[in-house]
Amino acid sequence: MSSNAIKAWRESEVVSGAKSDPGDAEVIAEYLRLRQHKLRVLEPFSDQTRALRAVSRARDDLVAQRVAVHNQLEACLDAFWPGAKGIFADTTSDIALAFLERYPTPASARGLGDKRLAGFLTKHGYSGRRPAAELLRRLREAPEGIGEGPEAEARRHAIVGYVRVTRALNMAIKNLSRSVVAHLGEHPDAEIFTSRPRSGQVNAAQMLAEWGDCRRAYDGPDAVGALAGLTPVTKRSGKHEAVHFRWACNTRFRVAVTTFADNSRHASPWAADVYGRAVARGCDHPHAVRILARAWVRVIYRCWVDGKPYDPATHGSAVRLAEAVASKEAKNLAA
Repeated sequence: MSSNAIKAWRESEVVSGAKSDPGDAEVIAEYLRLRQHKLRVLEPFSDQTRALRAVSRARDDLVAQRVAVHNQLEACLDAFWPGAKGIFADTTSDIALAFLERYPTPASARGLGDKRLAGFLTKHGYSGRRPAAELLRRLREAPEGIGEGPEAEARRHAIVGYVRVTRALNMAIKNLSRSVVAHLGEHPDAEIFTSRPRSGQVNAAQMLAEWGDCRRAYDGPDAVGALAGLTPVTKRSGKHEAVHFRWACNTRFRVAVTTFADNSRHASPWAADVYGRAVARGCDHPHAVRILARAWVRVIYRCWVDGKPYDPATHGSAVRLAEAVASKEAKNLAA
């Protein structure tokens, strides 16, 4: 039951606009009495779903914090030492953090050569494909930065602080990811969400945690799409009609579903076809991904209601597309 619905009901019932707890209780009771035939009693999520949601959301929050720290670290490097930012692809990776911890200032890396850098990379288990000479060239070709003085010393303390915070976040995220996978494995609906193409364990857990396991919570796939912000809002008044982006939704759910949809088009010919047709109609990438996500919600909803994992062989649209492609290839060969 929406709080906005109760607010609108109260404003229509209480002409004076007065508000009190006993008055609100009476309005809610009257609302439930008159509209009970349209309301459904929902069951709370199971212990497994609540546990999965707890660890999944905690991991997402820490990832967001790491992004914020990463942006602060890169901003500091841009103003102080651009070369250290460009030497490795990701400044939150273990090798980049180890480099910044060992060489936090331009002055500390002034005597760094190919052999010393190669030894450093070997010591810290660098798994990249770039040789030490190329990495050193990236470092030297960048602007020199602030080498000496009070600001350089202050920036060094800032860099070390950001590195330590990022290391702690990396470790916490890694541990929570293990917990997410463990709790996902204990959930009865896990196979339904992990059976989809290109659905990783963490992404499957994110979707299941926000989707839930209460079958009575949704009257159809469109309700799930609305919760995830995938269905647009249509407003009609007289001859005027407008379609708007749905802002009011579960944003965690939207991110999880659209991330899966975007990944799925690289593994599922049906998903690639839905995305491609949306782009051909003039939709930009985010819009096309939402259209694909809405199509996936309909498929997953059926699997979820039936309690069966996704099987491309029983997915009607995917089967028809495969048959059409095979028929077209056969005709081309015959020609």
